[in-house]
Amino acid sequence: MPDRWPCSVVIAPWVIVAGTLPPASGQVVVYCSIDENVGRQVLDAYKARTGVDVSAIYDSEAGKTTGLVQRIIRESQAGRPHADVFWSGELFNTILLARMGLLEAYESPRAADIPARFHDREHRWTAAAVRARVLAFDPHQTPEAQLPKRWEELAEGEFAKRSSIANPLFGTTRGHVAAMFALWGPERARSFLTRLRDGGAQVVDGNSATVRAVMAGRAAFAFTDTDDVFEAKRGGASVDLRYLDMGGGGTLLVPCSVAIIHGGPNAAASRSLVDFLVSPEVERMLAQSEARFIPVREALRRELNIAWPPETIVDYNAVADAMDEADAAVREILIR
Repeated sequence: MPDRWPCSVVIAPWVIVAGTLPPASGQVVVYCSIDENVGRQVLDAYKARTGVDVSAIYDSEAGKTTGLVQRIIRESQAGRPHADVFWSGELFNTILLARMGLLEAYESPRAADIPARFHDREHRWTAAAVRARVLAFDPHQTPEAQLPKRWEELAEGEFAKRSSIANPLFGTTRGHVAAMFALWGPERARSFLTRLRDGGAQVVDGNSATVRAVMAGRAAFAFTDTDDVFEAKRGGASVDLRYLDMGGGGTLLVPCSVAIIHGGPNAAASRSLVDFLVSPEVERMLAQSEARFIPVREALRRELNIAWPPETIVDYNAVADAMDEADAAVREILIR
């Protein structure tokens, strides 16, 4: 995607530091791929505190994040960015937007205690509040001894035909597959997709649909995110989760990300909103929300007694690098 962007769009060569800016006022427009029931609570809290009129546009489940990313690109190409802030439920598309010159450089002092790997070196985005990629299953139907231990096992025989995966061209599943390409290499990752297809894995619209397939008995295993499992459990479903090994003994952790859109109409209010969204207060709200995000701040995890899941270590930029190749393989092998 970055190779197709015209060279006339550039990243602003300065970093704006909060504290030297006029106070927030008026309105701010947010493109948000955080689930609406969670995102709205946070944005309503910001509006109540500041009086700023927040207009939020959310993405659909099936087109998660990708739809809003394409909208940002189209509006920027036309020279008319509509939104000020992009608040995403993942990071990888945000990295691509930064590379395309569509995000403003801004360093929020409220993010000073976020670990360095969750900051863009050029200050174009900040990440916080992670979810984990997990296997969902019905413990009443699948005994513990029958669970796979590694993601790669889901492409094997009986596991594949009993598995459900969201369309890997969208949302966190897109990043998950790209991470496989980054960690395993193209040959091994393509083999995984081929064996999933040949084994009869179901491809559905969205992570929540994979969990519903398990709940309905159409699948035994779901590739999904932690929050989708928590939502199903709140509804009384017999469903549980497991962290599968993707490399190094852990699974992929996907952080949310916050960025200012280059050329947005409400610059001062956008910086104020970013300060709020990357603050410890909002990470606490997200951790205590229905989605149960995991704070990247160790002090918050200690305060809330939240454990850091077993994690495969992968450079988020390497995952973004692999997205085009992973998308092409998905279209060729899995989505035909």
